[in-house]
Amino acid sequence: MAELLGSSSAICTKNKHEMTKTTLNKQKDHAFGKDIYLLGADGNGIKYWLEAASWEWYWGFGYVETYTSNNNPSKAQDITSHQHITSFIEGVHNMYDTPKLSATAFTEHEGWILTELFKTFYQLKEQTGFYHRGGMNTTLNPLKDLLKNKKEENRINRVLLPKVFSEIYKILAP
Repeated sequence: MAELLGSSSAICTKNKHEMTKTTLNKQKDHAFGKDIYLLGADGNGIKYWLEAASWEWYWGFGYVETYTSNNNPSKAQDITSHQHITSFIEGVHNMYDTPKLSATAFTEHEGWILTELFKTFYQLKEQTGFYHRGGMNTTLNPLKDLLKNKKEENRINRVLLPKVFSEIYKILAP
């Protein structure tokens, strides 16, 4: 009986936790020359936005920002905070469970998928750098010429990573 009560208590705690998250409407906006997607808001109503991916000589992605115009970032005068998604969700297995957000623009199930996709992005970004440099970049790798792989580097940058971004946008877009 004690075992049953213990598991029942855990279920109630989980359900109570789920009820504390408010669901926000999905939003897409444009700020400082980039598309942004609403992730959620904290207990003070500050909204956190994911900046769309950008390409220069590598993929820039996973930037979470807040703006001076909290509800209308396209009219913001400045960015008030900027961080990587890795630090934003540090310590949680599911993005939905980040304590920074009391409200989210995605479900708990979508949070698991987003977490997987963000981890996939960072892994692929590391892998493409490895193929580009021919090593881990700590020193000159004697196998550099064997490890460089332009074909795989291009496949990751031109095929895989854009698909990862697309799947993230599908979840966050209205």
